[in-house]
Formats: sequence, C-alpha cells, structure tokens
Amino acid sequence: MRATTIGIPEAPTAPGLDRLTTVLLLAFVGAVQLSIAAAQILLGALMLCWIIGMVRDKSRPTAPTFFVALLAYAGITLISSIFSMAPLESFIDDRQLLLFLIVPAVYDLARGHRATTATDVIVTVGAAAAAYGIVQYGMLHFDSLGQRPRGTLGHYMTYSGTLMLVVGVAGARLVFGTRDRVWPALVMPALVVALSLTLTRSAWVGACVAVGVLFILKDLRLLGLLPVVAALFFAFAPDSVTNRMVSMFDLRDPSNRDRLAMARTGSAMVRDYPLTGVGPAMIPKLYTQYRDPDAVQAMNPHLHNVPLQIAAERGLPALAIWIAFIAVLAYNLFRIFRTERDQTLAAAGLAAIAGMLSAGLFEYNFGDSEFLMLFLVLVTLPFAASRRDDAATPTRA
Repeated sequence: MRATTIGIPEAPTAPGLDRLTTVLLLAFVGAVQLSIAAAQILLGALMLCWIIGMVRDKSRPTAPTFFVALLAYAGITLISSIFSMAPLESFIDDRQLLLFLIVPAVYDLARGHRATTATDVIVTVGAAAAAYGIVQYGMLHFDSLGQRPRGTLGHYMTYSGTLMLVVGVAGARLVFGTRDRVWPALVMPALVVALSLTLTRSAWVGACVAVGVLFILKDLRLLGLLPVVAALFFAFAPDSVTNRMVSMFDLRDPSNRDRLAMARTGSAMVRDYPLTGVGPAMIPKLYTQYRDPDAVQAMNPHLHNVPLQIAAERGLPALAIWIAFIAVLAYNLFRIFRTERDQTLAAAGLAAIAGMLSAGLFEYNFGDSEFLMLFLVLVTLPFAASRRDDAATPTRA
C-alpha cells in the first residue's frame, strides 16, 4: 500500500534532535488525555523539531494515502468558510484543521517500534486518567448528571471519548497482542469502570461497538461474550449507571427528544444550504432561527451527530469527502491488518474508527480537539509501524 509522497528523506536526522522529537512525540500522545493546553504546547514543539529535522535532512514530508482525503476535507471547509455568514469567525474556527498535520508527523516520527511505545504511553496515561475519574466519582462527589467525572479534562464528554478510544487500544492488545498482555489486562477494568461512571451513553455505545469489532476480527464466536458482559454490568453497576443505560431506549427522555429535534433542525439547515453549509461555527448563531418546536434546550453549540454536523456546517460535498476519508482509512487499515504479522495496531485503528462512528451518531466527537488528536494518532500509528526505524525507509505504508 503506497503512501502519499511529497518527498523522500535522504539522510538521517541528527541523533540528538531525533531523541528530542521522540520524547516530544511520546509526551504529546500522553498529554492529550490530561490537558489540552499541555498537548497543544507539546504538539507545537514537536512540529517545530520535525520541521527542523526535515530542513536539516533536506527531506519532505510523507503521509499515508488517507491524508489526501483529509486535505480535501480541509480545502472544502475553507470554501465553506468563504460563504459563511461570518467568514472571519469561521476561518478562526478552521484553525482546528491544523491538527491534521498530526498525520504526517506521526507517520514520520513514530515509525517502527516507536509506534508500539506510543500505544504503551496511551494505555498507561489512560489508566491513570481512569483512576482519577474513579476517585472523582467515589470521593469528590462527581456522581450525578450535573456533576460527572471528567478526569483532568474540561468536559465529561471529552473525557469519556478519550477513555472510549483507550478501551479500544487496550482491547486490541488483549485480543491480538502476542506479548505484554498483562498490563492492558490489569488496566482494562479501571477503564471500563471509569467510562461507565461518566454516564455518557454515546461513549458507551462507541466502546461496545469498538470491542465488538475486535471480537469479529478475531473470531465471530467471541460476540457471544457480550451478553455475559452486559449481564455482569447490570448485576454490579450502581443504580445511576443502570438507570442511565435504560434511558437510552426511552423516547420520553429529555436528551433523547432533544437529539431528535436537533436532527430535524440540522436537516432544515442542509435543505437551505446544501452545497456549502451555514459555515463553520455558525450553527449556534442560526440555531434559534432553525430550532425545532419539539426541542428541549433553547440553544445547542452543535447538533450532536458527526455526519449531520458536517453536512449542516460545511455542506453535502464536505460530508461526501469525509465519508471517503473514513472509507479509504478503514480499507487501508484492514489491508494492514490482513498482511502484517502483528495485527494489534491495525486492530486498534479499526476499533477507533468503529467507536468514533458509532459514538458520533450521538455526539460531535470529530470536532473535539482532544478526541481528534488522539484519534488521528491511533489511526496513523499502524502505517508508521510498517516503516523501518531508519530515515531512508521507502515510502510505503
């Protein structure tokens, strides 16, 4: 499988700079689950060192093929911003597109065994974040819908979304790992408990689908374990958690009703602005105008649905490109899964896609910076791992 190649490295980076970029890479992938400010600072330093290394080596960046679709998505987002009712605000919101540069950076810097080391860091930091969330629930009274565990992050949705991704990584290590299964086996209970205590139903759905995909990839018969797990969950989970789970199927639940109303609101926006959408960051400004009569909340910052949000905000062509990005990414990851001897990283990437898509039907996780950063890292690591550690690697993924 070929990588999208803008240039071919010619000489190895200075060892000192290479060590520094490796340290920054690992620090960045860990910080994503702890602090957005720290993660952005480390990402900036990582990008600077990466660029300096390329200048010194007289090389150019390379990326996996799915990065082309990401670039196209970024381009059509900028076009949507031009036609926005407030172009300046939309362009300011577009700064999140810079996070897409994580893909070529990780592809270049996490090659070979470093990709596995990065997942070690992700699982370990995820375990620490899960432990802190459990402490918040048990000792700091983060035990209701109004006050949920959020780790060290700013919002419980972000916290639950990153935990969901880490569950997929740890699950892939358990199901497909050929060694070092003890650590993910030890931390998995903490991850599941912390995720449950967030009371975030979208992340629960995403984690279940991600684990289900791992089981299907390994052996379809493993799906028979899911009813057993569900029974144990209902037997031992607190009432607040089981009641929250049951509410997923209650159409009278206020949040369920509001999500249905948001779907109608977003559909109305798409009908009026099918090509370019209303513009990035414009949905809150137009929400009152399009608000469905059955809506519960007077205002919502987004539509709690990734495909609908993209279509309403950026237009149907943007949605088509985003779907193409997901399709190309999933196809290439599955090819790696089928051809590589160690299937763990590719399985983790496929689980991340499954979790993001299923949870994204109820939450705009693709627009959450912390979630997006960790997601892009996880889906790029399998491609980076297939490259040799030396800088003269042929550009294949």
